[in-house]
Amino acid sequence: MMAAALTTAELEQILVREFPQSSHLDLEIEQAGDMTARLRMPINDSQLRPGGTVSGPTLFWLADVGLYVAVMAMVGPKTQSVTTSITVNFLRLPSTAGLIAEVKLLKLGRRLAVGEVSLFSDGMADPVAHVTGTYALPPEA
Repeated sequence: MMAAALTTAELEQILVREFPQSSHLDLEIEQAGDMTARLRMPINDSQLRPGGTVSGPTLFWLADVGLYVAVMAMVGPKTQSVTTSITVNFLRLPSTAGLIAEVKLLKLGRRLAVGEVSLFSDGMADPVAHVTGTYALPPEA
């Protein structure tokens, strides 16, 4: 078991400071550390696409932020970590009940972190999307 470098409160402060444009989304970090994270995000009308389903960019955004949170939880406030690749597989239509991201880091090295995210609609047992991604970590100063 690997200890977390940052608490959920510290991670939420980083998101508010580094990504103020997303403060209106009411994202909640339920858990972060030990190479995992769990985030919850309510859905509002601005995140829906024609047909009344959650938009792909919303799912992508939550998965990307989930990976960022999981990485920061383990390595500390290396806020200049960036996504180098991400793949989203949309599996089924999400409901508008809210989204849950369950993140697992598969590898955490000195320069790269690789992880996967399962996205769920609140109340649904099966995932609505599966995401894999890689983050580049900034070099040690």
